[in-house]
Amino acid sequence: MSALQPKHQRLVLIGIAMMALIGAGLLGAYALRSEASYFYVPSQMAEDPPEVGQAVRLGGMVREGSLATLDDGVTIAFVVGDGEAQVPVRFAGIVPSLFVEGSGVVAEGRLAGDGTFVADNLLAKHDENYVPRELQEMSEHQARDIVAGTEQLGANRVMNNQNAPR
Repeated sequence: MSALQPKHQRLVLIGIAMMALIGAGLLGAYALRSEASYFYVPSQMAEDPPEVGQAVRLGGMVREGSLATLDDGVTIAFVVGDGEAQVPVRFAGIVPSLFVEGSGVVAEGRLAGDGTFVADNLLAKHDENYVPRELQEMSEHQARDIVAGTEQLGANRVMNNQNAPR
Protein backbone atom coordinates (compact mmCIF):
# COMPACT_ATOMS: atom_id res chain seq x y z
CA MET A 1 0.00 0.00 0.00
CA SER A 2 1.40 3.37 -0.96
CA ALA A 3 1.40 6.60 1.06
CA LEU A 4 -1.11 9.34 0.28
CA GLN A 5 -0.14 11.69 -2.46
CA PRO A 6 0.48 15.33 -1.38
CA LYS A 7 -2.76 16.43 -3.05
CA HIS A 8 -4.75 13.88 -1.01
CA GLN A 9 -2.89 14.80 2.20
CA ARG A 10 -3.98 18.42 1.82
CA LEU A 11 -7.59 17.36 1.24
CA VAL A 12 -7.53 15.23 4.38
CA LEU A 13 -6.02 18.09 6.43
CA ILE A 14 -8.59 20.56 5.06
CA GLY A 15 -11.38 18.12 5.94
CA ILE A 16 -10.06 17.68 9.50
CA ALA A 17 -9.71 21.47 9.91
CA MET A 18 -13.27 22.03 8.68
CA MET A 19 -14.63 19.40 11.07
CA ALA A 20 -12.73 21.02 13.96
CA LEU A 21 -14.13 24.48 13.10
CA ILE A 22 -17.67 23.17 12.82
CA GLY A 23 -17.27 21.28 16.10
CA ALA A 24 -15.97 24.40 17.87
CA GLY A 25 -18.88 26.46 16.52
CA LEU A 26 -21.43 23.90 17.66
CA LEU A 27 -19.81 23.65 21.08
CA GLY A 28 -19.87 27.45 21.44
CA ALA A 29 -23.50 27.66 20.37
CA TYR A 30 -24.45 24.95 22.86
CA ALA A 31 -22.62 26.74 25.69
CA LEU A 32 -24.30 30.08 24.90
CA ARG A 33 -27.75 28.52 24.56
CA SER A 34 -28.11 28.24 28.32
CA GLU A 35 -26.83 31.81 28.87
CA ALA A 36 -29.31 33.54 26.54
CA SER A 37 -32.12 35.32 28.31
CA TYR A 38 -35.26 36.20 26.44
CA PHE A 39 -36.96 39.59 26.79
CA TYR A 40 -40.63 39.72 27.76
CA VAL A 41 -43.09 42.53 28.35
CA PRO A 42 -45.90 41.81 30.86
CA SER A 43 -48.53 41.11 28.18
CA GLN A 44 -46.23 38.54 26.52
CA MET A 45 -45.47 36.95 29.88
CA ALA A 46 -49.19 36.68 30.67
CA GLU A 47 -49.97 35.29 27.21
CA ASP A 48 -47.11 32.78 26.93
CA PRO A 49 -45.12 32.58 30.19
CA PRO A 50 -41.58 31.19 30.19
CA GLU A 51 -40.81 27.97 32.00
CA VAL A 52 -40.52 28.31 35.77
CA GLY A 53 -36.85 28.95 36.60
CA GLN A 54 -35.80 29.93 33.05
CA ALA A 55 -33.60 33.05 32.95
CA VAL A 56 -35.47 35.89 31.22
CA ARG A 57 -35.74 39.66 31.22
CA LEU A 58 -38.94 41.49 32.02
CA GLY A 59 -39.35 45.09 30.83
CA GLY A 60 -42.06 47.62 31.47
CA MET A 61 -43.16 50.48 33.68
CA VAL A 62 -43.22 50.34 37.49
CA ARG A 63 -46.86 50.82 38.46
CA GLU A 64 -47.59 53.88 40.63
CA GLY A 65 -48.34 52.93 44.25
CA SER A 66 -47.02 49.38 43.91
CA LEU A 67 -43.52 49.79 45.40
CA ALA A 68 -43.20 48.32 48.91
CA THR A 69 -40.31 47.23 51.13
CA LEU A 70 -40.91 43.83 52.71
CA ASP A 71 -40.41 43.00 56.40
CA ASP A 72 -36.78 41.93 55.98
CA GLY A 73 -35.90 45.52 54.99
CA VAL A 74 -33.88 44.39 51.97
CA THR A 75 -36.46 42.92 49.62
CA ILE A 76 -38.77 45.13 47.60
CA ALA A 77 -41.96 44.18 45.81
CA PHE A 78 -43.53 46.09 42.96
CA VAL A 79 -45.65 45.58 39.86
CA VAL A 80 -44.44 45.98 36.27
CA GLY A 81 -47.03 46.75 33.61
CA ASP A 82 -47.25 47.59 29.94
CA GLY A 83 -50.80 48.93 29.73
CA GLU A 84 -52.26 45.51 28.95
CA ALA A 85 -51.00 43.22 31.72
CA GLN A 86 -49.15 43.37 35.02
CA VAL A 87 -46.55 41.11 36.64
CA PRO A 88 -45.65 41.18 40.36
CA VAL A 89 -41.88 41.41 40.92
CA ARG A 90 -39.69 40.74 43.96
CA PHE A 91 -36.08 41.93 44.26
CA ALA A 92 -33.55 41.62 47.08
CA GLY A 93 -30.50 43.81 46.72
CA ILE A 94 -29.32 47.32 46.07
CA VAL A 95 -31.89 49.28 44.09
CA PRO A 96 -30.58 51.61 41.33
CA SER A 97 -30.90 55.29 42.21
CA LEU A 98 -33.02 55.95 39.09
CA PHE A 99 -35.55 53.27 40.11
CA VAL A 100 -38.85 54.96 41.03
CA GLU A 101 -42.55 54.38 40.53
CA GLY A 102 -43.71 55.34 37.05
CA SER A 103 -40.28 54.79 35.49
CA GLY A 104 -39.10 52.17 33.04
CA VAL A 105 -37.32 49.09 34.35
CA VAL A 106 -35.76 45.92 33.00
CA ALA A 107 -35.63 43.12 35.54
CA GLU A 108 -33.37 40.11 34.96
CA GLY A 109 -34.45 36.96 36.76
CA ARG A 110 -36.83 34.02 36.76
CA LEU A 111 -40.54 33.39 37.00
CA ALA A 112 -41.50 31.62 40.23
CA GLY A 113 -44.19 28.94 40.45
CA ASP A 114 -46.68 31.39 41.98
CA GLY A 115 -46.42 33.78 38.99
CA THR A 116 -44.15 36.27 40.75
CA PHE A 117 -41.06 37.36 38.86
CA VAL A 118 -38.00 37.03 41.12
CA ALA A 119 -35.40 39.52 39.89
CA ASP A 120 -31.67 39.04 40.35
CA ASN A 121 -30.83 42.42 38.81
CA LEU A 122 -32.69 45.67 38.08
CA LEU A 123 -31.83 48.10 35.32
CA ALA A 124 -33.58 51.45 35.67
CA LYS A 125 -34.13 53.74 32.70
CA HIS A 126 -33.85 57.51 33.05
CA ASP A 127 -36.30 59.69 31.21
CA GLU A 128 -35.58 61.32 27.88
CA ASN A 129 -35.47 64.75 29.53
CA TYR A 130 -32.14 64.13 31.26
CA VAL A 131 -30.31 67.30 32.26
CA PRO A 132 -26.77 67.21 33.66
CA ARG A 133 -26.42 68.49 37.23
CA GLU A 134 -24.33 71.42 36.04
CA LEU A 135 -27.19 72.69 33.84
CA GLN A 136 -30.09 72.12 36.27
CA GLU A 137 -29.71 75.47 38.09
CA MET A 138 -29.43 77.52 34.89
CA SER A 139 -32.28 79.07 33.03
CA GLU A 140 -33.31 77.42 29.78
CA HIS A 141 -31.78 80.32 27.83
CA GLN A 142 -28.41 80.04 29.62
CA ALA A 143 -28.32 76.26 29.10
CA ARG A 144 -29.05 76.66 25.37
CA ASP A 145 -26.22 79.21 25.08
CA ILE A 146 -23.75 76.81 26.72
CA VAL A 147 -24.84 73.90 24.51
CA ALA A 148 -24.60 76.09 21.40
CA GLY A 149 -21.12 77.27 22.47
CA THR A 150 -20.02 73.66 22.99
CA GLU A 151 -21.33 72.68 19.56
CA GLN A 152 -19.51 75.64 17.97
CA LEU A 153 -16.29 74.68 19.78
CA GLY A 154 -16.60 71.15 18.40
CA ALA A 155 -17.21 72.46 14.88
CA ASN A 156 -14.13 74.72 15.14
CA ARG A 157 -11.99 71.76 16.20
CA VAL A 158 -13.19 69.74 13.22
CA MET A 159 -12.39 72.61 10.86
CA ASN A 160 -8.92 73.10 12.43
CA ASN A 161 -8.17 69.39 12.12
CA GLN A 162 -9.20 69.39 8.44
CA ASN A 163 -6.97 72.41 7.68
CA ALA A 164 -3.97 71.16 9.65
CA PRO A 165 -0.83 70.41 7.58
CA ARG A 166 -0.13 66.74 7.10
